[in-house]
Amino acid sequence: MLKRASLLLLLALLLPLGLAAPLAAQEEGEGSPAAAAQADDHGGQPRSDARRERSGTPRLPPAVTTEHQIAIGGETIEYQAIAGSIVLEGANGREEADIAFVAYFRKGADPQRRPITFAFNGGPGAASAYLHIGALGPRRLSFGNEGEVPSSPPVLSDNAESWLPFTDLVFVDPVGTGFSRFLTSDGEVRRRYWSVDGDISALGSFVWQFLNRYDRLASPKGLVGESYGGFRVPKLARALQTRFGVGVGTLVMISPVLDFHLIEDGAVSPLAKASRLPSFAATALERGGRTITSRDELAEAERYAGGPFLADFLRGPRDREATERFVAEVTRFTGLEEAFVRRLAGRVDMRSFVRELHRDRERVGSYYDGNVTGLDPDPFAARSDFDDPVLDGSVAPLTSASVDYLARELGYRVDGRYHLLNRQVSGRWNWGSGRRQPQALGDLADALALDGRARALVVHGFTDLVTPYFASKLALDQLPALGSDGGRVGLEVLPGGHMFYTRDASRRALTDAVRPLYEEIK
Repeated sequence: MLKRASLLLLLALLLPLGLAAPLAAQEEGEGSPAAAAQADDHGGQPRSDARRERSGTPRLPPAVTTEHQIAIGGETIEYQAIAGSIVLEGANGREEADIAFVAYFRKGADPQRRPITFAFNGGPGAASAYLHIGALGPRRLSFGNEGEVPSSPPVLSDNAESWLPFTDLVFVDPVGTGFSRFLTSDGEVRRRYWSVDGDISALGSFVWQFLNRYDRLASPKGLVGESYGGFRVPKLARALQTRFGVGVGTLVMISPVLDFHLIEDGAVSPLAKASRLPSFAATALERGGRTITSRDELAEAERYAGGPFLADFLRGPRDREATERFVAEVTRFTGLEEAFVRRLAGRVDMRSFVRELHRDRERVGSYYDGNVTGLDPDPFAARSDFDDPVLDGSVAPLTSASVDYLARELGYRVDGRYHLLNRQVSGRWNWGSGRRQPQALGDLADALALDGRARALVVHGFTDLVTPYFASKLALDQLPALGSDGGRVGLEVLPGGHMFYTRDASRRALTDAVRPLYEEIK
């Protein structure tokens, strides 16, 4: 039942992510490894090298610290970049995984008052490069926009919208992504880490050990995740609170899945199609030359998707009157030809939409941004097996830029393959939900209920069809007040798709929306 959801979201980066040349560089000791990523393990205490048992898999190189500066908003910010890894150990003290990270610390800041934020991408199976050099870090790669292709030069520039002015940043690659690797061939260890619960335990152990190693346990803390990384954020916040003894004040979810039930297409469930309809409408309007900048412009589509759409869908295609209404309205909102919509009885799926909307130009849209297009490799066939223009088109530039940046600017060279998207991870992922669809909404409610100071923000792109914003809106509407009038959980929707931050204006808007949350937790 979940294979389709896994396939869609392995691709995310989620989802689906500016610094001058290093002024100085020095090597840093490896530090203490993490303890076991077990269900109720606190993360363990530092262990000496003499107590470690080495596997046959080589560990990542020692951490390297470099010094940099960047000008943002008329201010010159000096900072350290640390590229390294933390080893996670099992309950038996044996090394299990080597987790790579890149951290940025502003120089001269009081670590007890300076926030620190841990960033993860999605998949499962995606490295943090999307958020790292696409959105939040001090250096940025332009990718994922119309006209940008795999052979586009992977050149970085300073990122004026970096979050570095208000928080230190730690970009984390879960095991199997980026350069992160297993240090054991034990299949049971692999199965444990590549699961919903094991992943959270491992990341919780990483966060605890990082904070302990770099003396940041007293700092205000935040989490940001994209796509499946957004699904991780509430679960990780809850685990850190209750199992690792770490409070988290800011939770930012970028293009998240809060409840897979709301995006999983099914023959008789209308929720996924209702969730995508406003994003279909936004994509169609933008294709016609109108960029949507406010949900007010989609109010009619939202009202229809949340009411009459559901009622007529549930009446079924044998109800002729309901079907006529259904076809007419879906045609109006999607901009597709009525004859095509009628053949589907109004039940337009994501793949059909991105192909039909651009068929007249022999192009296909991306699931991740319906208006970023690529050439249809088989334009005259009834069906076409095409690569996604955003997701697949970004693999080459993001991979090349990430590895080159780590080596040349951060002085961190690694032998071995860099996995931007590791499909083996998503293919073997253990969802562990039995007959239930995975969800993180309950974890979000629990985390906010336990910590009355914590704040959360969910941010989506209008033309993202993989994790549509309306699905999060429907999910968040089910949260209780949690001691306020709803102000503790915000929902922002910006122009663009799954990686809306590839658009300059939306990246600025994201930074502006997040900054106040960090002012509150200092």
